[in-house]
Amino acid sequence: MPTSTRFAVAAHVLAALAVSGDKPLRSEDLAYSANTGAVVIRGLLSRLNDAGLTRSQLGAGGGAMLAKPAAEIRLLDVYAAVEDTELFSVHRTPPCESCAVGGNILDALQPALARARSALEDELAKTTIADIALEVSRLGKFSIPLIW
Repeated sequence: MPTSTRFAVAAHVLAALAVSGDKPLRSEDLAYSANTGAVVIRGLLSRLNDAGLTRSQLGAGGGAMLAKPAAEIRLLDVYAAVEDTELFSVHRTPPCESCAVGGNILDALQPALARARSALEDELAKTTIADIALEVSRLGKFSIPLIW
């Protein structure tokens, strides 16, 4: 089953913006860091901007910036901003309703899938972009501006 990389790359982008402090970063520079295309980054920045997580500074020296402190951006906010599919996909076509299993499988699965989604969202709500940026700086052995 294919999965999206939008969430991981968006978290990467936001952590890079947090690490940069108040210095705007160009989509090309973010793309270099994430090892992807600038078009991919611009698409993510558009979604993040729509969610109020980033903003753009125009002109020379412009680029993307965090729209609010990194400590106020939860991973759950990032997930909600960039992922537009259900966490769990079900049958592309409805199962056979006249079958004992097919007629009941979706109702049987739904509670477990809802609990799993809730657990994921609860966990993502506990971690902020500031937490991720601080861990990146610890692992990379560099300091970051304390703008939070």
